[in-house]
Amino acid sequence: MLDDFNLAGVLVSTVRNAPVLIFAAMAGLFAERSGVVDLALEGKMLAAAFAAAAVGFVTQNPWLGVAAGMGVSVLLALLQAYVSITQKGNQLVCGIALNIALSGLTFVLAQYFFQQGGRTPDLQAARFSELVLPGSSLIAQVPLLGWLWNSLIGGHTILVYLAFALVPLVHWIVYHSRFGLRLRAVGENPHAADAAGVSVVQTRYAALLIGGVLCSFSGAYLSMVQSGFFLRDMAAGNGFLALTALVFGNWRPLHTFFGCLMFGFFAALQIQIEGVAFPVVGKIPGSLIQMIPYVLTVIVLAGLMARSVAPKAIGQPFVKSR
Repeated sequence: MLDDFNLAGVLVSTVRNAPVLIFAAMAGLFAERSGVVDLALEGKMLAAAFAAAAVGFVTQNPWLGVAAGMGVSVLLALLQAYVSITQKGNQLVCGIALNIALSGLTFVLAQYFFQQGGRTPDLQAARFSELVLPGSSLIAQVPLLGWLWNSLIGGHTILVYLAFALVPLVHWIVYHSRFGLRLRAVGENPHAADAAGVSVVQTRYAALLIGGVLCSFSGAYLSMVQSGFFLRDMAAGNGFLALTALVFGNWRPLHTFFGCLMFGFFAALQIQIEGVAFPVVGKIPGSLIQMIPYVLTVIVLAGLMARSVAPKAIGQPFVKSR
């Protein structure tokens, strides 16, 4: 029955679902603002998720797992930058190739090292623990305020707070820092930026490396917070949802953040309404419910793509004028 629907649970799940998309979307924002299409978000997330889970399990230290995921993701970002920027290769093909390769490679490595059907063992103590905010016990019984402080705002891991704090930081970097000015200039008109003395190659490399660092947090969140282990293809299209949030947000940090929240909300909603009986239609099949985020992606792309204004030089290799 609809009485089983729990809006409070949906809102809390939205907060917990959003960081995966926020980290990946901000990573894609840096890359695409510099003029490089980053279709490899999915692959870098998978690689970071595997490295974080594997090292975290072996060392029983979640921060060492995050560091390992970051190292792998940054190396992949360097490879992507070398192919897309230095060698001026096709950025779309490079991204898709990395996604396909890492989907298979992470599974093979997980099976080779752990022999558990392509997954890692449960992390248990190596997972990030939830933080308890000051004063939680004092207001726990206060209606609404106790829920807001203990469940909606509190009770999350450090990576959740890092993701939400990242949004204003990225906004400041993109719009109020010297690097952000160069980033936007390179993405809009790289030849004019080059004539002004800005190194297009260095700026794009820096953007992809920053994206690699941010993407590693997204992968680590998948394996070390949400699931507690690595599983084949566990990114489950979140990299592409993050790119859709970029389109929804018109390549602007704050608007992209709201796009991530929207997708996080619908991901939480699909779990909540599964098995719920609706008037007239009854229970909706689970397969249809699982389609909600992806149907929404198509609707967003179809409705907003024509009105979205991407960086003018996106996807175009830079050839220095003589």
